Amino acid sequence: MAYNKPWLGFDEQLAKLQQRGLTVTDKAAALNYIERIGYYRLSGYWYSFRERSGKVCELVYKGNKAQKTKETTFPFETFKADSCFTDAVELYVFDKRLRMLAMDALERIEVALRVDISHTLGEKHPFAYLKPDCLFPDFSQVLDGRKGVTKHHDWLSGHAKLISRSKEEFVKHNKAKYGLPLPIWVACEVWDFGTMSRLFDGMLEADQDVIANRYGISNGRIFASWLRSLNYLRNVCAHHSRLWNRNMTEQPKLPSKAEHPWVNDYITNTHAQARCYLLLRICLVLMKRINPNSSWPERVKDHLESFPNLEHLKLNLVGMGAPDNWQNDWQ
Repeated sequence: MAYNKPWLGFDEQLAKLQQRGLTVTDKAAALNYIERIGYYRLSGYWYSFRERSGKVCELVYKGNKAQKTKETTFPFETFKADSCFTDAVELYVFDKRLRMLAMDALERIEVALRVDISHTLGEKHPFAYLKPDCLFPDFSQVLDGRKGVTKHHDWLSGHAKLISRSKEEFVKHNKAKYGLPLPIWVACEVWDFGTMSRLFDGMLEADQDVIANRYGISNGRIFASWLRSLNYLRNVCAHHSRLWNRNMTEQPKLPSKAEHPWVNDYITNTHAQARCYLLLRICLVLMKRINPNSSWPERVKDHLESFPNLEHLKLNLVGMGAPDNWQNDWQ
């Protein structure tokens, strides 16, 4: 389908929003926001203000074959009554702060897990990350039928790029004095969250369990799914993408209610499982072990309580998957 939408100046963009029913109380301020943030980025926040159709049935396909039908609604271009440009800006500012709080926790989690993984594997061998027999066979020995290499080969390729690009003095020092490869307790310091979580995925199950147990999770495979989901969260935040009501495509597995009673709010709630609040809740579990005296839980609670008053648009913390009793989590 050919793209035929014309270029519009900032005044024209704002006029289009007004024509569709979005109230603009301060035109100069609204233009300033569009010029600095961009129409398209802000549109992710006023999207929830748009009127929607009634429920209709939609076919869900797998390949070319229809599997089932589901009820859904479709957005119109017009806005709900009482939708205001400032509402979108307030939601954008709330979301920006939410991403910053998430990144604060994710940084501490990433640093702590680097130590956990490098210490656990390093006890086996200083270069355990190179040795297939120190890793799970499906990761280190089974060839991908499409690529013809193992997941471990893929991981090593990405790891090598991080080492070669690094300008860190400790990397230069170790290369000059000892050469390559770097021992795992040095190499881990160049990992990003994705590199770290993929290696955890490839660890032996017994080693995964050892690390997961430090955080109150008995099953290391569940913990691996947490790290994959948190890596997805980190990428959303790092790219300044909309977070608060985003559908999280990398969803974590849940431990048993006996182990963590708080999961009861999510077990049968598919909406909550696909929203960011659950990942913040997981961050809270990890932060309590990593830094129990941190003010992070209090700051998150205060921020969630500052959610803009958008009840006239039927928007609230349910949109980000928070349960009714969410405040009890952050006591």
